[in-house]
Amino acid sequence: MLPALPFGNTGHESSRVLFGAAALWRCSQDEADRTLDFLLERGVNHIDAASSYGEAEDRIGPAMARGLRSEFFLATKTKERSYEGARDEIRRSLERMQVDCVDLLQLHNLVKENEWEQALSPGGALEAAIEARDEGLVRFIGVTGHGTRVAAMHARSLERFAFDSVLLPYSWIQWQDARYVDEFETLAATCADRGVAMQTIKSVARRRWPEGQGEDSSTWYEPLTDPDAVRTAIHWALARPGIFVNTPSDLDLLRLVLDAAESFDAAPPEPELRDLAEREGIEALFVRGFGTPAA
Repeated sequence: MLPALPFGNTGHESSRVLFGAAALWRCSQDEADRTLDFLLERGVNHIDAASSYGEAEDRIGPAMARGLRSEFFLATKTKERSYEGARDEIRRSLERMQVDCVDLLQLHNLVKENEWEQALSPGGALEAAIEARDEGLVRFIGVTGHGTRVAAMHARSLERFAFDSVLLPYSWIQWQDARYVDEFETLAATCADRGVAMQTIKSVARRRWPEGQGEDSSTWYEPLTDPDAVRTAIHWALARPGIFVNTPSDLDLLRLVLDAAESFDAAPPEPELRDLAEREGIEALFVRGFGTPAA
């Protein structure tokens, strides 16, 4: 079974591997039901969804209605930046997932300066999230993001509001960006000091899809698929104490990721990581000055 850690100051012990529900984007209800049952069998007790993940919230709903709500720490996200938009989207997410309350509501991909200012100012999405928390519709509030600036932006967000969690990229190849490392470490120190949960994504990303490929994929990037490669990437991520690793948005990789997590014992040696990057052609998804997807 997977190890668990306190999810920040929420009082919940979450499995170190969290289920990225973007994998349910366009699957059937039967497949979604089997997936959530499989997660429980493997010890995953935390679902990370979003209103923008296609049909994911709709697919989660029937499982919650049949009695699984108490088995999962349930998180979702809103991409809305205004109070009105976020207020409506939060309630729509509750309806779609057939629940009265979610454990964590996150402001999704909050990195662009103008969106950050709008969402965290009066009349913004944060105001709607706080209101929903006061009404008992959400228990905790977090913030997520992509790109090379995300760690620095999350640090600013934590100075503006006492968020309960953050989510951002963490992979060996991204770790070759020295500035990203510095900003990540600064953020990590703040999170540790304040009891803010750190969720990480893109640990098994290989590279952006080459032009003309990936149109039918459930991921906007090309993931690693070789079991040894997945194991090495997951072991590197799990070697950092205190963080959580979100599974990729590809159900075909779910078992590989969980198998890798269960076999974790130590960080891979640096030569193995460099050999893996060269053999698989791994490239950083996020490069300074290069636009990032909004998913």
